Amino acid sequence: MEEKNLVYRGKSKDVFNITEGQYAGKYRFVFTDRATGYIENGKIVYDPGYDTVVGDIAGKGAIACRFATHFFTLLKEKGIPSHYLDTINDNEMIVEPAIPLSMPAEAPEFPGSAPLLNLEFTWRNNATGSFWRRYPFVRPCMNLHQVVEAWTKGDSDILITLEALEATGAMRKDEIAQSVELVQRIAEIVSREFASKDLHVIDGKFELGRLKYGDGKIVLIDEISPDVLRVCKGFSPDENGNCKVYGQCTVTNYSEGKRTIKNRNQVAAADFISIFL
Repeated sequence: MEEKNLVYRGKSKDVFNITEGQYAGKYRFVFTDRATGYIENGKIVYDPGYDTVVGDIAGKGAIACRFATHFFTLLKEKGIPSHYLDTINDNEMIVEPAIPLSMPAEAPEFPGSAPLLNLEFTWRNNATGSFWRRYPFVRPCMNLHQVVEAWTKGDSDILITLEALEATGAMRKDEIAQSVELVQRIAEIVSREFASKDLHVIDGKFELGRLKYGDGKIVLIDEISPDVLRVCKGFSPDENGNCKVYGQCTVTNYSEGKRTIKNRNQVAAADFISIFL
């Protein structure tokens, strides 16, 4: 597929328009080896919870594609609607074109105005990452009961409240409720699948939209891959679902007005995805 058919280049994959053949009119996802994370003490730390691409992991794209295929197939069996159609290569899958949940800029004539290009929905089983950095009064790994947040998706993700989505007209109240319910259903299925392998999903993020040639129903789009999940081992919940070993696992720091948090028991994507392949 030629570069001229490129529709979108993201942090972890490229999207191409298919113009001929069996899948003409569909999109082709190419999962790349690009990986997100941060730099600590001059060294790269790969972490799917971060927005910056910091390097490549050889073979990551192919593994992510097989992983996504496993979960899209599982969700289909559970009756979860998505845009997934087929996997055609080690790192390539075919999907229905979809329109992400978005909103045009209402006053583009004003400098600084910008559209809401698309939304991501983050769900959290436990408090860590950006959630804890925003709410440091919360103990790390507190049970959050799969709380759902909406974020703008771009070079720098920005939190947007569910109330703001309704107030601005980006989404209707019933659409917001449907989206939250759909995200939580998917989160429960994914969490149980990992639990069956003695692993615990801390949090994740999904993208929703409408099929371009569908009936307008909101469905799961984009991907389910190691790049959108944070997973740990050794999770030990108390009667309230809070992790009891967070004191031995969590490391936080505060320097120059910036908070950081890490989990010693967090599992690198390369170490957990092979069990589903």
